[in-house]
Amino acid sequence: MQRRAALIALGLLPWAGLRAQPAYPSRGLRIVVPFAAGGVGDLTARIVAGALAERLGQAVVIENRPGAGGVVAAEAVARAEPDGHTLFLMSNGTAVTAGLFKSLPFDTVKDFAPVSTLGYFDIAVVAHPEAPFKSFAELLAYAKANPGKLNIGSINIGSTQHLAAELFKSSAGIDAQIVPFNGTPNLVGALRGRQVDVGVEILAPVLAQIRGGALRALAVAGEKRSVVLPEVPTAVESGVAGFVASSWNALAAPAKTPRPVIDRLQREIAASVADAEVQKKLRELNIDPRSSTPEQASALLANDIRRWSGVIERAGIPKQ
Repeated sequence: MQRRAALIALGLLPWAGLRAQPAYPSRGLRIVVPFAAGGVGDLTARIVAGALAERLGQAVVIENRPGAGGVVAAEAVARAEPDGHTLFLMSNGTAVTAGLFKSLPFDTVKDFAPVSTLGYFDIAVVAHPEAPFKSFAELLAYAKANPGKLNIGSINIGSTQHLAAELFKSSAGIDAQIVPFNGTPNLVGALRGRQVDVGVEILAPVLAQIRGGALRALAVAGEKRSVVLPEVPTAVESGVAGFVASSWNALAAPAKTPRPVIDRLQREIAASVADAEVQKKLRELNIDPRSSTPEQASALLANDIRRWSGVIERAGIPKQ
């Protein structure tokens, strides 16, 4: 017995300490969502959570904590026990917040361990069907022939859509005015009422308007064409190389979560996202289901922080 204790003290029996570690997961998980119930992000989390619960053999509950640009939800996870039982629904909005706020009660990069992406959803440039431009190329020509006259609608200042509109302006080199609205319904009303010339919005909430003929999609800002509107070109195809933007969701754990736990979570999340029923449900929400490695998710977050911080600075948007 004394010899065994001495070997453990010397680190010659490293497995001895591992035997004391509880199995993971040892209880139910919670996913803290920085959005209200019913939105695309919330629904994405709920769809994946159902499959994840089956694979882990534990309940996975959704805890909605909207408000403050996602800061409240993020802080709750950053301060949670790093044991893999509390996760954060991270998004491109998390990256935007890092560049938009003067200070945060957490470090967006250092206090989280991204596990895997869940899916991506398109951002589109839309217009009234009777607008004087019928394509993205015609829109660019109109903007350049009429400097200062084009009005681009988006939702709230500092939102991904608003910053995507700023990115559109700078990438295309056009002189245009961005008009923010309080929510998608108000933006759609302004587009249909011809109060603004074009709008930059996530595709999902305006898809019905496009399919019904109330709005026309001129381009999508993703790296590839939308699977639900394959006839609509990307902005890059239409001549604006720098206008690439999309929304995404991912799951992250608190920093210092043990790597074996991260790896287990990643495997089960990837399998959940690959599940045929999950894929079907996500695609019905116009989400492109895609998992990733932890390293890829971390790189995505870091790259988006740099990119959106640059857009915020160039646009002169004051930090909150």
